[in-house]
Amino acid sequence: MLDRLEAAISFAESDALDAELVQRAHALAARLEAANGELYEAVRAEIQRGECPALFSDFLAQFRSELSAGEWPRGNGYDFLDELIAGVFAFEEPAEDHVTARPENVFYQPTPARHVFALIASGAIASEDVFVDLGSGLGHVAMLVSICTGACCLGVELEPAFVVAARECAQRLGLKRVTFVEQDAREADFSRGTVFYLYTPFTGSILLKVMDSLRAEAARRPIKVCAFGPCAEAVAKEKCLESTAAAEADQMAVFVSRVKMTEQ
Repeated sequence: MLDRLEAAISFAESDALDAELVQRAHALAARLEAANGELYEAVRAEIQRGECPALFSDFLAQFRSELSAGEWPRGNGYDFLDELIAGVFAFEEPAEDHVTARPENVFYQPTPARHVFALIASGAIASEDVFVDLGSGLGHVAMLVSICTGACCLGVELEPAFVVAARECAQRLGLKRVTFVEQDAREADFSRGTVFYLYTPFTGSILLKVMDSLRAEAARRPIKVCAFGPCAEAVAKEKCLESTAAAEADQMAVFVSRVKMTEQ
C-alpha cells in the first residue's frame, strides 16, 4: 500500500496536482508508517521474550501448506516479508565506504525472507541442530532460524562492519543462541555444525576450499547443506551429498550427506 501511495504522491507532486489531495496522501502515508511501526514493535517484543512471534508462525504454516503441494518459492527478488524483517530487526546497515571489496567475495545481498521461511518450514532445521551460515552478512538468516526453531546458530562473516551490525541486532533482540564471528570461511571450524547454509557468498578458490571442508565433514557424519543462488550448482556436483530435490539457482536447495544413507 505504501509503495503504491508513494508512487502516486511522486506523480502528483511532479505534475503539480491538487495540493490538498497531496497533503491528504502524505497524512495517510504517515498513518500507514505508524501502523507498521506498531507492528514491528509488537513482533520485536515477542522475540525479546524468547518467543517465536505469532505472525512468523502464521507464515510458517502457510509455507508448510505450499511445500506440501510441491510449491517452493522461487526468484531472488524481494517482497513484503523482507520489509517486515528489516522493520522488526531494525538493521543498521554499514555505509558502502565501510565495506571492503575483496577478490572472489560476492557483494552482499540478503537472502529473500520467503526462502528462509520456506527452508525453516521444510523441517530441514531442528532445535538440536547447529546451523552455520557461511557468509552471514547482517545475520538475518541465522537470527530467523534461531527465532523460529530454537537452534544454536553461528554466522561466519569476513567483513568486520557486517559482524558488528549483526551482533548489535542479536543483542537488541535478546538472542542468546546466535553468535557471529569475524572469520574467513576457509578457516572456520566446521566440526560442530550440522546444517550449513550458503547464498553464493564467494566464488573461485574460496568456494573450492569451503567445499573441501564440507566434503570432509559429509564423508564422516550426517550433515545438511542448504544452498541458494549459483553456488547450488557447485554443491550439487558433490558426490558425497544427495539433493532432496532438483537444484535450481532461483530456488532453495537442500542436500544431505550420503553417509547418512549408508548408516541406516
